[in-house]
Amino acid sequence: MEAFEHFSIKEIVTCFMVLFAVIDIIGSIPIIVSLKQKFGHIESEKASIVAGILMIVFLFVGKTILNFIGVDVNSFAIAGAFVIFIIALEMILGIQIQRHTEAKAASIVPIAFPLIAGAGTLTTTLSLKAQYHDINIIFGIILNTIFVYIVLKSANWIERKIGEGTLKVVEKVFGIILLAISIKLFTANFAELVQTYIHF
Repeated sequence: MEAFEHFSIKEIVTCFMVLFAVIDIIGSIPIIVSLKQKFGHIESEKASIVAGILMIVFLFVGKTILNFIGVDVNSFAIAGAFVIFIIALEMILGIQIQRHTEAKAASIVPIAFPLIAGAGTLTTTLSLKAQYHDINIIFGIILNTIFVYIVLKSANWIERKIGEGTLKVVEKVFGIILLAISIKLFTANFAELVQTYIHF
């Protein structure tokens, strides 16, 4: 199959790591636990599947939307790099620039959207398209969807076993990784934009 010609374990791992850091499901465990206590039940399967579908759909439809409004993928990827940069700063410095809206129900909203497949995640998904092959991004999304499902199912147990301190350390480590990736994403797409304008 043509799609599998570009199959790359290295790209899948990179896409998985980027999305994992942006989704920050580990850092969201306290929110998930709070929602479970408030509503009694979280529809883990439905929330995970809907979030995965949202990311995959946006991966393909997002470019069409951009073309319609006259924005190229490289410019969008640079904008995405800034979003990822801000998310990384939040994770590293322990600050909150974007505010989470209060949950009304522990269902598709707010678990699938905006907690998992929020603006930052969707922007990142499309930004990855500028640098990696679709098949590898899809695998990265699927792996994250599976991981999200596992975390949603066992959020209480994870919080008890890992502890808040360890969760904070994990969050900061992924924040640094995310910061480096955002800079790489910016420089690569900025270089392509410059080359495009030089040729014009």
